[in-house]
Amino acid sequence: MDTIGPASDLPTIRARLRDLLVERAIKYGHFVLASGQTSSYYVDKTQITLMGEGLYCLARVILDQIEGMNVQAVGGMTIGADPIAGAVSALGICHGQRIDAFIVRKERKERGTQQRVEGPLQNGARVVVLEDVITTGGSALEAVRAIEEERDAKVLQVLAMVDRLQGGREAIVEAGYDFTALFTVEDLGVSVE
Repeated sequence: MDTIGPASDLPTIRARLRDLLVERAIKYGHFVLASGQTSSYYVDKTQITLMGEGLYCLARVILDQIEGMNVQAVGGMTIGADPIAGAVSALGICHGQRIDAFIVRKERKERGTQQRVEGPLQNGARVVVLEDVITTGGSALEAVRAIEEERDAKVLQVLAMVDRLQGGREAIVEAGYDFTALFTVEDLGVSVE
């Protein structure tokens, strides 16, 4: 099995991430998605975001993608964005990028600080909203609304690991935000339904 290490170059890391997605994350069958839609394939993102090598590759590619944007924090809707945001924040230190992480709860907490947005996200921060897999864009836009309302954050970009090509990109762009997907399902060998 090929593995990636700190000395690997970025094209090699990106190619390895793609290979891992194809080998481990793409599943075929009958699935109901978070959007309520049904699909003949599923992107089991936790096979990448909870795997050491996969998460390392993903964080490195994201760090390269956002370099030069003066990003102060990354995060998104819990639970999908949580490991990605943590990895980007931690690995960023090794690459000279000081980037905090945050999470957006599905609902405001009724105890403690009663926040919906958790983590060291400063008011007015420049942020990138992360998604593991995007279908309609609904979760990403919900996270954007929460951080804008609660922390007055400036959203520089919504960045997804995989775009299912089912309207998410268009919904995010139509709402006025920049969108980038590291891969589309077509890049991973899936024929779009």
